[in-house]
Amino acid sequence: MPELADLFPGFDAQWLSTRSGRIFARVGGEGPPLLLLHGYPQTHAMWHRVAPELAARFRLVIADLPGYGQSDVPPTDADHTPYTKRAMAQAMIEAMEGLGHPRFGLVAHDRGARVAYRLALDHAERVTRLALLDILPTYDYWVRMDRQFALRIYHWSFLAQPWPLPERLIESNPDEYFRHTLRSWCKPGTDPFDPRALAHYLGALRDPQRILAACEDYRAGAYADFEHDRADFEAGKQISPPLLVLWGATGVAADAGTPLDVWRRRALDVTGGPIDSGHFLAEENPAATTAALLPFLSED
Repeated sequence: MPELADLFPGFDAQWLSTRSGRIFARVGGEGPPLLLLHGYPQTHAMWHRVAPELAARFRLVIADLPGYGQSDVPPTDADHTPYTKRAMAQAMIEAMEGLGHPRFGLVAHDRGARVAYRLALDHAERVTRLALLDILPTYDYWVRMDRQFALRIYHWSFLAQPWPLPERLIESNPDEYFRHTLRSWCKPGTDPFDPRALAHYLGALRDPQRILAACEDYRAGAYADFEHDRADFEAGKQISPPLLVLWGATGVAADAGTPLDVWRRRALDVTGGPIDSGHFLAEENPAATTAALLPFLSED
């Protein structure tokens, strides 16, 4: 892969050992620890427009999820275990412990946000404050899957098909597939991606092993993650750390329900609102996203 632009000048590059393999992260800033997690089909680079202002107040750890970006690709199994959000959350805890941060704030988008809320459900004592960008719970998406919503998020069922069907189809032209995916989730008529960030995303996703990892992420979402969510929600288990929910006014989450109403059934302390953007809040409208995050993250 060609050398990629440094979108986080002044940040360290670190590979952190976990049972899921090494996690790659950019680390910088001063203040309480704050973990940032990306979504599909992206890498840690998606945070480059909000990182400078956040780093003025927080010690940022901007990580690639297992199997994504520059992190190791865990070997999978028949149950997709390493790609469950429970396993990914454990990897993030181990990575943060390796940096000396047993407790931390957490801001996450898309698939990373699914890792983040699972981490908060399983390990509430680890999380000081939690912000989720443009998602609803995995359980809610699957039970909401009517004709209109299935057309909107067709990739959920496509990527969850058994190996090797989605992998082989994507591998035939990964650049076109992922460019289409990114464009189709933005606010109509916009093209918000920095070409340098796009090079990070496409460079990683041309790797067949990372295409496999992304499909395994969605296969886990269709089976184990759904069951983990259902068990917690039917038992009445709720997210206890303070939760900020942000969503794109024309994003994916807004299509599936009223986000605050949904999350108030799943968490004890929920605030939030829409951002003038599509799905990619931190890149489409970084100023508004940062303005919403900072007051919430700075509360005692």
